[in-house]
Amino acid sequence: MSDLPRKAVTRTAKLAALPLGFAGRATWGLGKRIGGRSAEIVGRELQQRTAEQLFKVLGELKGGAMKFGQALSVFESALPEEIAGPYRAALTKLQEAAPPMPTSTVHSVLTERLGDDWRELFEEFEDKPAAAASIGQVHRAVWHDGREVAVKVQYPGAGQALLSDLGQLSRFARLLGPLIPGMDIKPLITELRDRVSEELDYSLEAEAQRAHAAEFADDPDVVVPDVVHQSDQVLVTEWMDGVPLSEVITDGNEEQRDRAGQLLARFLFSGPARTGLLHADPHPGNFRLLAGDGPAGTAGQWRLGVLDFGTVDRLPEGLPPTIGTSLRMTLDGEADAVYQLLREEGFVKDSIELDPEAVLEYLLPIIEPAQVEAFTFTRDWMRHQATRIGDPRSPAHQLGKRINLPPAYLLIHRVTLSTIGVLCQLGATVRLRDELEAWMPGFVPEEAEAEETGLATDVEVDIEAGADADIETERGKGAVEESPA
Repeated sequence: MSDLPRKAVTRTAKLAALPLGFAGRATWGLGKRIGGRSAEIVGRELQQRTAEQLFKVLGELKGGAMKFGQALSVFESALPEEIAGPYRAALTKLQEAAPPMPTSTVHSVLTERLGDDWRELFEEFEDKPAAAASIGQVHRAVWHDGREVAVKVQYPGAGQALLSDLGQLSRFARLLGPLIPGMDIKPLITELRDRVSEELDYSLEAEAQRAHAAEFADDPDVVVPDVVHQSDQVLVTEWMDGVPLSEVITDGNEEQRDRAGQLLARFLFSGPARTGLLHADPHPGNFRLLAGDGPAGTAGQWRLGVLDFGTVDRLPEGLPPTIGTSLRMTLDGEADAVYQLLREEGFVKDSIELDPEAVLEYLLPIIEPAQVEAFTFTRDWMRHQATRIGDPRSPAHQLGKRINLPPAYLLIHRVTLSTIGVLCQLGATVRLRDELEAWMPGFVPEEAEAEETGLATDVEVDIEAGADADIETERGKGAVEESPA
């Protein structure tokens, strides 16, 4: 197995071959159809070949190419089913695996970063990687104190490869657009590129993971492995078993899917409120479903394991209250108030005038999951939204082009969309409104919160008063029992 290709000219040539390959296979398909084969059969073969080449190139290059592939993989649910099938199989591979780097390279990185005696830090170390990602791969090991650990080793030259890939991909983003109809590829690539320096810095990742591990240490629903050791290009964390979410998507039962979906939504909204950080890489390879201590076969026993904190959004005050407030007002049909709030926050620029009712009509289908007690996320629903917003002939598409996304909301928007994509892959039924009410600032009106707080206080007072009365009654009984009369 060759090492990570680092020469810019080599990587550029491989990436440039992707859109050329798409065009070449389209010509091949036309020839087959002229030769008498049905369009349906040719179409399936065309998509299969394209998917195979996509995985081969993105997986071999790792770096930004693979990260782009992982980002795309959570949106495959927006594709028409006849196209999604082949891509789903190929892109899902990018969530869990990629060709590994040579053992000699792994050892040289560990020697350079942990010292010549690095083996003394471990009781055991498996040379074969347990998982491979966009900028590093993970090896299973046993730390010197007996703990099972995951050793994340960064690919040499990963930073240069990331920047090179994403720069090249952005040049032909328009040609890649048809992979996900209705999605603007270029902003996704730009946002990924902006996060490169953070993801390469394992000290920042260790800091974010420690914060989550401490906050969720005793949580009954979410598990975050703690950091054991960190140095440049090497990160050692506690090992976590469990069923990868990608396997739940393909083989999980309804109970597992629903539980995974509920906990994924809970983590999305509770994380910023509890840690001031938003986990910003929600593809299925970063999550596990763990069996808990409950009775076998019950939904309550499953917990969500969360990995990879290399990309986070720092939100010390939690998610912006504007999001919750605008969601609530949209659900209440307050078109003018929603429009005014969007203008104030920069979603609608001063130079643009829109019809508030049209904006409300545009938003309501998107937030349908929050309108009901429980919502079943499906690929059909995702495709419908993608078509509604992505079709240039659609009024929603025309209006959407005139709405601006302020920079402060870019990552939040992408993470939310990605999480919804995963929920649709799961086909999970989720009580999303419960999570919004519990964790989203501004979603519950301040008056309602005050009333709930007041009610809770009144109940506490009543309980305390009742308890005092019971105590006095018991004392009275005791006094009577003790009286000589």
